[in-house]
Amino acid sequence: MAAPALWQPQEQGLREICTLLEAHISPNSDQARIWQQLQHYSQFPDFNNYLVFLLARGEGKSIEVRQAAGLLLKNNLRATFSSMPVPSQQYIKSELLPCIGATNRAIRSTVGTVISVLFQIVRVAGWIELFQALHKCLDSNDLDHMEGAMDAIYKICEDVPEELDIDVAGLPERPINVFMPRILQFFQSPHASLRKLALGCINQYIVVMPSALYMSMDQYLQGLFNLAKDPSADVRKLVCSAWVQLIEVRPSILEPHLKNVTELILQANKDSDDEVALEACEFWSAYCDVSMPPEGLREFLPRLIPTLLSNMVYADDDESLADAEEDESFPDRDQDLKPRFHASRLHGSETGEDDDDDDAVNVWNLRKCSAAGLDVLSNVFGDNILPTLMPLIEQNLARTDDDSWKERETAVLSLGAIAEGCIAGLYPHLPQIVAFLIPLLDDKFPLIRSITCWTLSRYSKFIVQSLDHPNGREQFDKILMGLLRRILDTNKRVQEAACSAFATLEEEAAEELVPHLEVILQHLMCAYGKYQKRNLRILYDALGTLADAVGAELNQAKYLDIFMPPLITKWQQLQNSDKDLFPLLECFTSIAQALGPGFAQFAEPVFQRCINLIQSQQLAKIDPTAAGSLYDREFIVCSLDLLSGLAEGLGAGIESLVAQSNLRDLLLQCCMDEAADVRQSALALLGDLSRVCPIHLHPRLQEFLTVAAKQLSPQSVKDAVSVANNACWAIGELAIKIGKEIEPVVINVVSCLVPILKSPEGLNKSLIENSAITLGRLSWVCPDIMAPHMDHFMQAWCSALCMIRDDFEKEDAFHGLCAMVAANPSGAVGSLAYICQACASWTVRDQK
Repeated sequence: MAAPALWQPQEQGLREICTLLEAHISPNSDQARIWQQLQHYSQFPDFNNYLVFLLARGEGKSIEVRQAAGLLLKNNLRATFSSMPVPSQQYIKSELLPCIGATNRAIRSTVGTVISVLFQIVRVAGWIELFQALHKCLDSNDLDHMEGAMDAIYKICEDVPEELDIDVAGLPERPINVFMPRILQFFQSPHASLRKLALGCINQYIVVMPSALYMSMDQYLQGLFNLAKDPSADVRKLVCSAWVQLIEVRPSILEPHLKNVTELILQANKDSDDEVALEACEFWSAYCDVSMPPEGLREFLPRLIPTLLSNMVYADDDESLADAEEDESFPDRDQDLKPRFHASRLHGSETGEDDDDDDAVNVWNLRKCSAAGLDVLSNVFGDNILPTLMPLIEQNLARTDDDSWKERETAVLSLGAIAEGCIAGLYPHLPQIVAFLIPLLDDKFPLIRSITCWTLSRYSKFIVQSLDHPNGREQFDKILMGLLRRILDTNKRVQEAACSAFATLEEEAAEELVPHLEVILQHLMCAYGKYQKRNLRILYDALGTLADAVGAELNQAKYLDIFMPPLITKWQQLQNSDKDLFPLLECFTSIAQALGPGFAQFAEPVFQRCINLIQSQQLAKIDPTAAGSLYDREFIVCSLDLLSGLAEGLGAGIESLVAQSNLRDLLLQCCMDEAADVRQSALALLGDLSRVCPIHLHPRLQEFLTVAAKQLSPQSVKDAVSVANNACWAIGELAIKIGKEIEPVVINVVSCLVPILKSPEGLNKSLIENSAITLGRLSWVCPDIMAPHMDHFMQAWCSALCMIRDDFEKEDAFHGLCAMVAANPSGAVGSLAYICQACASWTVRDQK
């Protein structure tokens, strides 16, 4: 019987596809048109055969065209391989295998990438010939074949390492058991490329730790020690990466060798290659994070701390040095405007801490990693690092010549890094430290001015605590005025650092800022008039934080006249599709809450703008052309949160605005949105409106209740715990206002809340508290429905009530407890001890 004919390309088709690929890789071509043509060709059943033919056999074509064919093939395989005709599948597999050892490295690499993607689809059992081919290449002693095979194995290990550690019919051993000894042998290869690939492969297995690696651990560790001084920087980097991963996930394996490993890491931390030094530097934080015994590091501190300080000095090629030269006349670049993310409103949440970041561009580098390492070490060893560290800091600060400004900057950064960990030892000297830092706010070098702002912000809490000490208030005033001066700095980098530092000081100082409000607002509004987009966002945050810090104190005509007119002007200038509205919406939210009824004079246009934004975005979701803009749900989230701020600030004063709008219908739509952050903010607003004007929710009350209750199902809680939290709180708020009308959803809601209270492990603290409060409020308004079921949840409920702070919400819950016990006294007897414990959780107040 004749063998089946092998597929052969048509010369005409090959030429057309080559021409298309040449245009595809040309930077000046019409990519949209080419993409359409590629989509057209992809309809032909043998299109991928052409691509693999070009990759594997296109010797007369350019390397770039062959690579383009391979990368297109890779993407097509992901989408369509499973549905391809079997002959095409076999042809593609058979053409790839001989190219594993292609003479051109770029082709070998592309083939390895395609093989890895195809392997993820068919797995070991679907392509046993692959492992036979790889094994043959590894044993060939031909560099191209060995390197090609190792490249393919590395990519497979990187993507699906566990797939090589399974039993497969037709193979005598698991693939990793066969490959592991050979890969370990490559640690001793004279070729750096093979040493690098071998290390990279095995490092992928540190986390999953197959028995093949565990049984070869001594050989692996010895190989790492031998390669620690390898001439190839790539290899040294991978050795450091291995030590870091091992300390993170398998510290017990390293413990017997810890002293030797730490010594090697310390040497690598001084490597002439910054990437090697950076990888080594990650070790110190990893060591401390896994709670290894500190004593293992203590003897190295006298050498480690100077190394970290040395690496904290700005490198000559650090991007921040160039950025720091830009004054406010330089326009912001697109890459300066980092993506911003609005945190949806969460009832009962704690305010999150901002990441301390003294660099405008978030590029992780040796300087930052070293500072982070010093920070972690200070938290582990506390004041014990000061005898080594402080002389170095003092030595750098004493170098006042212009050429030494980077060393002075490093000293200031170091003081900021240890602000928390070493505060006990530093606190007695804090007045002197602060007194030294204050003049540096006016240093001639912008990066010293900016880092001084950050370092002072790290001591904000302690500076405020020291207000009653001798000269404490005077120092506070100097810092405040110094930061305000820097907010008006001509250097954009300093402006950013000063604004961020001032926001931190505001959070700590709170009412202490009140005597300075006028001068603060004057400086902030002066900056508002000259800042560009990037720093304007940070300024909005500083203004919003000020409103949160001083609250109703801001509600005075002399202050409103300073800051509201410029904000209203900007508010009117920005189009509904302008993303610069986001930080302004957030800022207005804080201001509305702070001013309370004082915001009434500005409320109507702000309220209406929020309604318009929500409406236009809901239209854009369906018909972007009619809306005139693309859909962006962040406009909806920010608008809902500002409406919540208005409801909280104006109270019942918002009632007339709600009455004249279609907010109720828009809100119900948002409560049913598929996006969790939209539902989260919508349910927060539902709770806020329930407090101040429930009458306007009434026509669609049962729909709101049904939608909110749906968010409390076990799967919904798992998928979006913050949405469930707000839904739970909103139902409780509604219950207080509508009484018996909540009855239709009571049993459904209780059946969802009880599992939360009975199994709180790993759940959001806010959700547990709100579940307990809402259960109490439901018990208060519907005790006859709740009381018969009390024995199912009373004990878990009382335990949760013990954890809630004393306030009116807790009081509501206890009204429910009393009502339920009154309705079913015998049902409470078995939980009497828990009830007494819950009652005892109230703080005793003096009766005056």
